[in-house]
Amino acid sequence: MFNLKRRTSGKIDPSVSTLQNYLRIRSVHPNVDYNECINFLKNEAEKIGLQVQVVEPLPKKPTLVMTWLGEQPELPSILLNSHMDVVPVFENSWKHPPFAAEIEDNVIYARGVQDMKSVGIQYIEAVRRLKETGVKLKRTVHLSFVPDEEIGGDTGMGKFVQTDVFKNMNVGFALDEGVASSNDDYLVFNGERIIWHVKITCPGKSGHGSLLLPDNCGEKLRYIIDKFMDLRQESVKKLADNPQLTIGDVTSVNLTMISGGIQNNVVPEQFTANFDLRIALNVDLKEFENMIQKWCTEAGRGVTYEFKQKDPYTTPTQLDDANIYWKAFKQTARELGMSIKPQTFTGGTDSRYLRELGIPALGFSPIHNTTPALHEHNEHLGLDVFINGIAVYQSIIRAVANA
Repeated sequence: MFNLKRRTSGKIDPSVSTLQNYLRIRSVHPNVDYNECINFLKNEAEKIGLQVQVVEPLPKKPTLVMTWLGEQPELPSILLNSHMDVVPVFENSWKHPPFAAEIEDNVIYARGVQDMKSVGIQYIEAVRRLKETGVKLKRTVHLSFVPDEEIGGDTGMGKFVQTDVFKNMNVGFALDEGVASSNDDYLVFNGERIIWHVKITCPGKSGHGSLLLPDNCGEKLRYIIDKFMDLRQESVKKLADNPQLTIGDVTSVNLTMISGGIQNNVVPEQFTANFDLRIALNVDLKEFENMIQKWCTEAGRGVTYEFKQKDPYTTPTQLDDANIYWKAFKQTARELGMSIKPQTFTGGTDSRYLRELGIPALGFSPIHNTTPALHEHNEHLGLDVFINGIAVYQSIIRAVANA
């Protein structure tokens, strides 16, 4: 049924087949049915003797948790988190069907192979191999598979952390998704920029399109857009002037939606504009909101703003030897000869819900020398990178669970 185009010889590693089976589940937005994922993951847990529980804080929004009990279960546990959902695709733009998980030249192509089904399978395979070699861990290890990260996470991890199941897990440290690195380095994320989605409403006088009416909503909209785009340009300049900065170090501003108007010759009574803002961690949020409010006042009568999403500032995970988990992670990376580069994550992940609770969390995907392709056509991952990542997780899980 599925085409396996490979020009390399040799047998396919069983972990690759497991990954392919997971990728072939169309857990794609909108309106994801997670039942097939849950059944698949239950089966994988059963194969390696892990306890399983499924919690559904909201209807049709299940989270599955696999548990490997530690030798000292009273200690704070380790959480390995991944999400089951993937973003939509434009199938005609793909060189391989996005849910076929085909392999060509030792590279697997599928939606979710970087973001982040590969990581979920790497967790499972790493635990499988540790158990098969008789390894005993001090701390309990939980593997969580959550829904709806790709639509903000509020109906997934956001609700899961409020449940008694999560509270009883006594999580002391978590690993979650990172991003592929295009060079030899491995990227590690200890914090995320603050996500604000803001909608600006510009009202005005409606009338005939041939007139130059006062109180024009288009003029107000232009003023607002200019202000936000000027702010955007400031960040572009900062990155251009300082090659040491990454996108996570600056505030990103993007105009994502504009609406208004009913007919070509009718001046509308209002325009609205939506902006996606990812605010750098060194920005004063009160001052930033005051600036938006000031722009609205300057734009003209009646211009207002409202937040569609307004995340709070969340303290980044501490990266020093006082954090025993980071110390274990860093030492393991050194022993494996890995070059790790701590950064602030560019987007938003489920890690923020954990950090808001004071739980240290690192975003890390063991993917390097790979072009990042999150949400892009032809999302792909080299099989050697995937298999090597399992070994990386074996060492890291063992280290942090014994810290």
